[in-house]
Amino acid sequence: MSGMREVAASFVAPGPAGVAIRTGLKGLTGQDERVLRLVGGLLGSLASLDWKARCAAGPAHDSDRWAQRKRALTGQCSSRWAGSITKATHDQWALARRGQLAHIQSLEAAVRTITSRLALPVGAKGSRGLPGGYRSRQEWFAKSRRLHLLQDQLEQERADRASGCVRVVRGGRKLLRNRHNLQAAQLTESQWRVRWEAERWFLQADGESGKRHGNETIRVSPDGEVSIKLPAPLAGLANAPHGHYVLACRVGFRHRGEQWADRITAHRAVAYRIHYDVDRDRWYLTASWKIPPIRTVPLEAVRSGGLIGADMNADHLAAWRLDTHGNPVGEPRRFDYDLSSNAPHRDAQVRHALIRLLHWAKHHGAAIAVEDLDFAAEKTREKHGRRKRFRKLISSMPTAKLRARLVSMAAELGINIVAVDPAYTSRWGAQHWQKPLTSDSRKPTRHHAAAVAIGRRALGHPIRRRTQPPPQHQSDAVGHRSVQAAPGAPGREETRPRIPGPRTRSVGTGRGAKAGDQCAQNRSEHTAEHEFWHQDSLPLSP
Repeated sequence: MSGMREVAASFVAPGPAGVAIRTGLKGLTGQDERVLRLVGGLLGSLASLDWKARCAAGPAHDSDRWAQRKRALTGQCSSRWAGSITKATHDQWALARRGQLAHIQSLEAAVRTITSRLALPVGAKGSRGLPGGYRSRQEWFAKSRRLHLLQDQLEQERADRASGCVRVVRGGRKLLRNRHNLQAAQLTESQWRVRWEAERWFLQADGESGKRHGNETIRVSPDGEVSIKLPAPLAGLANAPHGHYVLACRVGFRHRGEQWADRITAHRAVAYRIHYDVDRDRWYLTASWKIPPIRTVPLEAVRSGGLIGADMNADHLAAWRLDTHGNPVGEPRRFDYDLSSNAPHRDAQVRHALIRLLHWAKHHGAAIAVEDLDFAAEKTREKHGRRKRFRKLISSMPTAKLRARLVSMAAELGINIVAVDPAYTSRWGAQHWQKPLTSDSRKPTRHHAAAVAIGRRALGHPIRRRTQPPPQHQSDAVGHRSVQAAPGAPGREETRPRIPGPRTRSVGTGRGAKAGDQCAQNRSEHTAEHEFWHQDSLPLSP
């Protein structure tokens, strides 16, 4: 169909590559908190210096310069702390480069859109999904000025990328801007300073396989004892041999605790991170490790048992179960969540909705089909113009977090996730499925119809309920019309059941018992007209 893009093929989403669990550090003494603050502040300042050195090296950085950076830090802390700092800096620089490239692509798309719209007459209508001209001379003039600003930004970003320059704020750019607007952020200067320093601390250490309990820098024993290898300038604060400081509290992991215990008992690598939550005034310990890649199940095997189509929206997940032929089974489901509060609350809401969806899928033994959403290029002001509410709506949808959590949680339950192209699922689902599925006792929404469309696409069926009729008199001469019937389905090639009710005024309701037997009808040019006919001999009278 002209004006529509090609739909990408569906695929089974790969499983997670790592695991992270968290627990609280309860029962810390004043000395424990003082040591943690001193260690975090010292290592945070070293991380800032290493970040400056890494940015100065730019794209010319290689393994030799990495070794030089590590040697420069080793004398001020230790070789293991230096390794953790340099690796974290390297990962942060790579992430900044990817974000820089995404920003350049977004600017290029905005420049193309504005340039094409400025070239059209004022008030020109759009066509084939392309935007038309601007609605007034004032808007045209404002967009022409914005075009120059975007072009300048694009030129600067391209120059920075060519030179290897990236801009990263340790502690967060949002928190940095709050410093200049404390009244709007509802913070005092001292409160802001506490948050700023806590975000810039560095208290994380990579694991080492073969070492005692999987980590020599931040070590957690099977009985929950936490010890930290102090940097050289703070070695005088040690309360254990070999420059270690043992915290007064004991920790335990409720989630995946057995897996964590098996790893540290076998001395396999486990990375740890200590974090301070300013709002709650609590310290937390996060453990993470890599897991072997999960073997992906073939798509045909996933389709064999049917699946559940799920449509993600701003406040709920709409889901419907489909059989292998793409027919909706049972009643639709809705899993609500509230994303209006802070980040921890939003995260808990998403996890609660996902676990209900996964338990429902586990009960029916079905996979889950979701859209492979990426709103990075879909929420710009140039694409949607004055539709501010819609841009805000799609910006608030946690697509990346929901996808990552769904894949990770489904892997634990042995449920496969099928990702499909999101093109036209909402539009075609409402067009072909919402009205047919509506009854007196069931009122499906557009989102439930979209879930059916997502499930059918994952199963390999077209979203339309039926294909176009055959060209030969709209009959079954060139094939069966229904795409739901499999080749081996019984009754596929039989005649259609007769629709109750009169066909003409002379035929009453319930008549025509032999309507399916075409050879029994007295019709012109029918095969029954051309058969050999003879009259039986009359009986002779006695």
